[in-house]
Amino acid sequence: MMRVFKIAVFSFAVVLLTGCEAKKDKPIWEQVKIGDIAPATDAQNPQAQALKTIDFNIFIFDIPAENIGVLEGIWPLLYTQPLQFNDLSTFRANYFMVGFGQFPIWNQIRNQLVSAGAEKIETISLLLTDDQDRDYSIAGLDIEQTIFYTSSSDSMEEAAMGPGKIALRIRAAKNPASRGVCDVTFLPVFVPLPTSQIPQLAARLKTKEFRFEPVGFRLKMGQGDFIFLGPAKYSEEQVTLSGLFFSRLKRKPAVRTYLFVCVRVD
Repeated sequence: MMRVFKIAVFSFAVVLLTGCEAKKDKPIWEQVKIGDIAPATDAQNPQAQALKTIDFNIFIFDIPAENIGVLEGIWPLLYTQPLQFNDLSTFRANYFMVGFGQFPIWNQIRNQLVSAGAEKIETISLLLTDDQDRDYSIAGLDIEQTIFYTSSSDSMEEAAMGPGKIALRIRAAKNPASRGVCDVTFLPVFVPLPTSQIPQLAARLKTKEFRFEPVGFRLKMGQGDFIFLGPAKYSEEQVTLSGLFFSRLKRKPAVRTYLFVCVRVD
């Protein structure tokens, strides 16, 4: 029960990132109720045990590009030891940064985001069944275009991709050695549009799925654990893997960051 309470407070703290503007909306206790995030009982969901679900919440924050320096104060608060990288040097060469944290340190991160004028853009609930892939869409590619990335040979590579989407593929599997713990992998991928049954259109959709394997990473997560994903630097280029993940060219350029919270391991 204490773990559920901590998750509830954690979610409240994330929502409170909007700061004083939240006073214009409904009170926070009316926006998020404990029942929204508490595990369902068997009476509510008799198939819960059979489904073996793993629940994540994804919070997306945009930071004004001129305030990207705030991330330099956030990364030292997080841990990298729990993370296992497919290729750490390539991960960093593509200007990706990630850190692991738990509930007690979230308020410190939140305070820094608030000070930098960060805006919470969206909250997404992601339900995974054991050992299942889910693709969280990062950016859409309406037409074929060239995407640049750094390969494991430390050279700049390019590949034609589109139409389709750049996504973060998430897979969670129960850890047989530890109850309430799952093994989670994160992998950037390009996913083409579904193949059409119309021959003329199918010929245009010949781009295949592309997996950015060296940029993937994995870790063990339990209820209340989170990872914070962002860039090492800001770039307005929308033709690089990092730019597609972390740059948003709005009225004012913004740095996009992602918070993935493990809410429950059923």
